[in-house]
Amino acid sequence: MATFYERMVPLLVLWLAVCLIQTWAVDRSNFKTCDQSAFCKRQRALKPGESPYRALLETMELTNTRLTLQLINDNNKVHLLLELYRLQGNITRVKINELKPLKPRYEVPDVLVREPPTEPMSLLSQDENGVVLSLGVESQRVIVSARPFRLDIMEGSSVLMSLNSRGLLAFEHLRMRKDTQADPEADKKEEGDPANQDETAKEEEKVEEGMWEETFKSHTDTKPNGPSAVSLDFSLPGVEHVYGIPEHADTLRLKTTDNGDPYRLYNLDVFQYELYNPMALYGAVPVMLAHNVQRTTGIFWLNAAETWVDISSNTAGKTVFGKMLDYVQGSSETPQTDVRWISESGIIDVFIMLGPTVKNVFSQYASLTGTQSFPPLTSLGYHQCRWNYNDQEDVKSVDAGFDEHDIPYDFIWLDIEHTDGKRYFTWDPHKFGTPKDMLQGLMDKRRRMVAIVDPHIKVDSNYKIHNELRSRGFYVKNKDGGDYEGWCWPGNSGYPDFTRTDMREWWASMFSYDQYEGAMENLYTWNDMNEPSVFNGPEVTMHKDAMHGAWEHRDIHNLYGLYVHRATAEGLSQRSGGVERPFVLTRAFFAGSQRYGAVWTGDNAAEWDHLKISIPMCLSLGLVGISFCGADVGGFFKSPSTELLVRWYQTGAYQPFFRAHAHLDTPRREPWLFGPENTAVIREAVRQRYALLPYWYQQFYHAYQTGEPVMRPLWVEYPEDPATFAIDDEFLIGQDLLVHPVTEEGARGVTAYLPAKQEVWFDVHNFQKHNGAQNLYIPVTMSSIPVFQRGGSIIPRKLRVRRSSSCMEHDPYTLFVALNLQRTAEGELYIDDGHTFNYEKKEFIHRRLTFANNILSSVNLAPDAKFTTESWIERIVLLGTSKPSKVTLKTADGQESQVEFDFDASMSVLTLRKPGMNAGADWTMMFQ
Repeated sequence: MATFYERMVPLLVLWLAVCLIQTWAVDRSNFKTCDQSAFCKRQRALKPGESPYRALLETMELTNTRLTLQLINDNNKVHLLLELYRLQGNITRVKINELKPLKPRYEVPDVLVREPPTEPMSLLSQDENGVVLSLGVESQRVIVSARPFRLDIMEGSSVLMSLNSRGLLAFEHLRMRKDTQADPEADKKEEGDPANQDETAKEEEKVEEGMWEETFKSHTDTKPNGPSAVSLDFSLPGVEHVYGIPEHADTLRLKTTDNGDPYRLYNLDVFQYELYNPMALYGAVPVMLAHNVQRTTGIFWLNAAETWVDISSNTAGKTVFGKMLDYVQGSSETPQTDVRWISESGIIDVFIMLGPTVKNVFSQYASLTGTQSFPPLTSLGYHQCRWNYNDQEDVKSVDAGFDEHDIPYDFIWLDIEHTDGKRYFTWDPHKFGTPKDMLQGLMDKRRRMVAIVDPHIKVDSNYKIHNELRSRGFYVKNKDGGDYEGWCWPGNSGYPDFTRTDMREWWASMFSYDQYEGAMENLYTWNDMNEPSVFNGPEVTMHKDAMHGAWEHRDIHNLYGLYVHRATAEGLSQRSGGVERPFVLTRAFFAGSQRYGAVWTGDNAAEWDHLKISIPMCLSLGLVGISFCGADVGGFFKSPSTELLVRWYQTGAYQPFFRAHAHLDTPRREPWLFGPENTAVIREAVRQRYALLPYWYQQFYHAYQTGEPVMRPLWVEYPEDPATFAIDDEFLIGQDLLVHPVTEEGARGVTAYLPAKQEVWFDVHNFQKHNGAQNLYIPVTMSSIPVFQRGGSIIPRKLRVRRSSSCMEHDPYTLFVALNLQRTAEGELYIDDGHTFNYEKKEFIHRRLTFANNILSSVNLAPDAKFTTESWIERIVLLGTSKPSKVTLKTADGQESQVEFDFDASMSVLTLRKPGMNAGADWTMMFQ
């Protein structure tokens, strides 16, 4: 029977998954709407302008680091505690919690990189209507109005942001259940508490469906703590464009939600998701950016429970706050965006990032949650994946196919079928019986592998991982105290409690070479299904009343994937003694996930609209700190047409994470299977990626240092140009490359917006120069990828493309110098070993490249850093220049030599051949 059971369980799971996939592709009813989510429905029913909350000004205390103030709900007399902090870097933090909660409410740990440092606030004025505090930055101040409670952040006479201006603050206090007499003593105790007087009768009248128990489809949520939702509204005068709050398959600019559901943040396994709607997907980053031509601000709502975000846009008229703000902003009405955040549990803990520039906001958010981890250089190359490569021979054959067709790649991936019966950290003994031989074969070619390790563990007493988790008590518990179990790929599965530090440490230790049999240093990891996915759970995820120690799953849900990602990344780092950088891909994520690796947009489909949506989805992630983003090239579900596949390779080659992936049931689609002409076009797209790796790597170093996105919307670099504010079919890589992929079927041309009157842009393929501030029509063929280099920039490439990025380590550089209208240009060159953390010990080369006054020079940006390279400068190409009579190279030792050159007068392109200086050296080149 055991053998029969072993055979049947995977078949049953696969059948269940296939049924769900087929259903979910068309049936949205498997996922909640706001009306079906009791707390969202309750909160959304509140009417603006009827706030019961009043600030008790007599309770105010102002210390050097914070202001505290009690709020009272005049309807039920429950007291809240408001804490207000001014943080370093022009950030204001607002926390609201119950003054005396029945039990502690969840506050999100492990997301902030440190307790944010504070700066002093000072009291400017106070009367019976409110208080005014200085924020210390220019003329910034906070006005706290008492009745109703309201908080306004001002700069001069302008309102930057208002909190509770629409009166939609709501804080459902914890209470004893009144419809049972299970604990009459507790009832008496609570009724005797002065903070809760006059409440009981009202509470009994107000019990609504879904407060204490909620059923969706066949699943019941017992809600032992009752209603606990929190909500707060924010008004943004002068703002019409808001962005962020990924993950949604929607446009870059967020839409208003007045006539539909709010945007939902609740990590879910949605399979073939629908496009252009606010449904929740695999990840959740509760960060929103607001932008207009004068300013960018941000809101970071630190809450890991299910969250809904309503956006409305109206017109703000004149605004008066007592005597101090008795002025009229003018006769014309100002555009305004109103945003409301609603979370099921926890507290209100919000960081208001006041810019004023978008790059200030990136820096402010990075100071809170950290920057994008600096990935190994190899991970920026091309990744080949499908569910699943059949066995070691299949891997070997695919690997050889890339060599045969001269297409570079760095990683080949194995999905769930490589394991022994979906037991992670194992190998199928028949299909992958000698994994080290397979890995060594890849290592000999300087290539790598990724194998999947999911966080659902097969319940099997013969499985070491399960036995250890159970014996150590490391599984998530159900509401009755037993190990929580649900169905996923292995069949009946347990779910490790990644919120526990000791569990994460144990998990990390499982990646060590003595524990993970068959692993070698060129094996990396992919965390899928970590929302977590539970096939037979409510909305295909974990029951909210499951327990993580003292906390319900409802409190921590959106954090689970981050914890899995973190523990895995720490395991990969620790297996090398902390020397090697990890590479881990995750599907689920939260604020701070950028610190641990890459994400992708999940189970997309081989459809043109899914290709298009990959751009705004990755742009939205970049805006909230997660730069290492990509989409499955070709689409995971269904089979792409040859044209779609080619266009997807061309798009993916210019997105940060570049991986092809496909479903088990799709025909094979390795890049050489579509005829020689298409193979050649795909080869060229991949080779363009590899030639540009020095620039990609430099951009990721910059993201690691600053928090700025690698792939970014045009408005980030051109914040005063309203024409850029809603563009999401083209994008920038760093500041200097503009990409407009071809994403329309049968396209014969695209129209790209080239921003800025003062800029010129050079087509990177033919070096043609175009003026900025125009919509440029570009005729395209199947081989076209419209890419432009900004005049005024210097971009390094390596044009000797080899079988993998590691094989190009010591190859020479070509510098592309694109002159602006002032005949100047600048750029950088960053080089390190590409794979260790030694850059933290100043083992790198970082150089500033500058062209001005007919002199091109390389200057050391990090004089205290130590690193050497064998790479040299093989060629320099100047775009938009004139022909010199001679070019003289002067090296650091004072030696001078003449440099040979060619000049193409028709394109104004000057090419210098083999100047020969080391890429890490000081040098100057004079053009006469």
